[in-house]
Amino acid sequence: MNPETTIKLALALPLATAATTVFLGERQRNLRESFTLFGAVALFLVIAMLAPAVTSGARPAATLLEMIPGLAIAFEVEPLGMLFAMVASGLWIVTTCYSIGYMRAHHENHQTRFFVCFAVAIFAAVGAAMAANMFTLFVFYEVLTLSTYPLVTHHGTEAARKGGRTYLGILLFTSVAFLLLAVVWTWTIAGTLDFRPGGILAGKADNTVLCALLGLYVFGTGKAALMPFHRWLPAAMVAPTPVSALLHAVAVVKVGVFTVMKVAVYIFGIDLLRTTGISVWLMYVAGATILLASLVALTKDNLKARLAYSTISQLSYIVLGAMLANSWGVIGGSMHIAMHAVGKITLFFCAGAIYVTAHKTEISDMRGIGRTMPLTTFAFLLGSLSVIGLPPFGGSWSKWYLALGAAEAYQWPLVAVLMISSLLNIAYLIPIVVRGFFFAPVDGPEKPKIKEAPMLCVVPLCVTAVGGLALFFFAGRIYELLTPIAQLSGN
Repeated sequence: MNPETTIKLALALPLATAATTVFLGERQRNLRESFTLFGAVALFLVIAMLAPAVTSGARPAATLLEMIPGLAIAFEVEPLGMLFAMVASGLWIVTTCYSIGYMRAHHENHQTRFFVCFAVAIFAAVGAAMAANMFTLFVFYEVLTLSTYPLVTHHGTEAARKGGRTYLGILLFTSVAFLLLAVVWTWTIAGTLDFRPGGILAGKADNTVLCALLGLYVFGTGKAALMPFHRWLPAAMVAPTPVSALLHAVAVVKVGVFTVMKVAVYIFGIDLLRTTGISVWLMYVAGATILLASLVALTKDNLKARLAYSTISQLSYIVLGAMLANSWGVIGGSMHIAMHAVGKITLFFCAGAIYVTAHKTEISDMRGIGRTMPLTTFAFLLGSLSVIGLPPFGGSWSKWYLALGAAEAYQWPLVAVLMISSLLNIAYLIPIVVRGFFFAPVDGPEKPKIKEAPMLCVVPLCVTAVGGLALFFFAGRIYELLTPIAQLSGN
C-alpha cells in the first residue's frame, strides 16, 4: 500500500466505523461494539504502517481537496504528527473497551450516538495530526469541537447542557476570534499556510506583529486550556467518564497542545522564537497556569474536578516546552503529549470505575476504597506516579527534558516552577491513594468485600497503568522519532 493510500485509509476508517455504528444501532449492540473495536485496532495498525517511513526521514503526503491555488486540504506525516496519531489511535482501542464496560454497567442511554461521536472525534484528531498546513489543521480542529459537544451533553440534564454551553462557547469563541484571525493574518503575511521546517514567518514582519500573532495562536487554541481560557475543561466534567478520558488524554486537549507545538516549530520556527524573544512572556503565562491550576486542584473534593485542574496544569508543561524554543524544550513538550496521555487516562479510568462500582465521586467519601477495589486503587497510584514524573515512569523523561530546556534558556524561575509543580502533583494525587488504602472505610470498620468494576473497565485501566511504566523504558524510541524536530532549532 503506498503512503498516500495509507493516509486516506487512516482518515476513512473512523468514518466507516461511525457509519457502521449508525447502521447497527441499539438493536445489535454486541455487533456494533465489536465493529467499533475492530475499527480502533485497524486504525492503529494502519497508522503504524507509516511509522518506519517517517522514522527513516520520509514524509508521506496526500492531498484531498484544493480550495484555491496554494490552499488545500492536505496531509503530511512528520514526527510530531506521527507521535500524536499513534497516541490517539492506540488509546482509542483501550478507551473503546473501557467505554463498553462503563456504558453497560451504568446503563447509559444513547450509546449508539456516543460511539458514533467518539469515532468522528478520532477522525478529527487523526486529520489534525496529519495536517500539512494550518488551514487543514484549523478545519479538523473545529470538527473535533463540534463532534465532542454531543458527548459533553450526553446525559441531557440541565447541568450537562450548561456544561456543554460553556464548552462550546469558549472553544468556538477562541478559535473564531483569535485562531482564525491568526490563520488569515499568517496567509496575508507569508502567502502560505504550509508547515515548513524552520517556519514561514522569518523576515516577514517586525517583532511587534510577530509577538501579537503568536499570542493570537496560543490563546486562540483554546483546547490547550491556557488560563484564562480554561473554564471549558472543568465544565465538561459533567460528561460520562469515557468522554472525560477522550477530552483529557485521547483527542481534545492533545489537539490543543499539539497545535501550539506545530505552530511554534513549523509556522514561526524555533530559531525565530529564540532570537526575537517574542515567546518569553508566554513562557511565564504557561508557568503561572501550571502553578495556579495545581493550587486549585488541591481545593477540589470532587475527583474528576481535581483531575480536570491537574490536566490544565499538565497541558501548560507542553505549551512551556514550545515557548522555550530550544531542542530540550521541544522534545520534552512533545514527549509529554504521550506521557501525560497514558498517565491521565489511567486516572480517569479509575475515577469511572469507582463511580460505577462504589457510586462515589467525592474524595472525602473514598476512605478505604483501596480495600474494596485494590486493583483500581493501585492502578491509580501508578497513574499518579507517571503524572508526577517519578522514575521509573514515562513522565520523568518529559519533565527532565523540560527542566533542561528551561535551564538552557536561563529561565531559572521556570525550572523552579517545574520542581514546585511536581511537589504539588504529589500533594493532590497521593493523598487519594493513602486515603484509599490506609483510612478506615466510610461504611464501618468491618472487613469490606472486594468488589471491582466490570472486567472491561478493569483491564483497560491496568493496561494503561502498566503503559506508564513501559514508556519509561521505551522513551528512547520516542526521543529518536522527535530528534528531527529538535534539530530544526540548530542547537
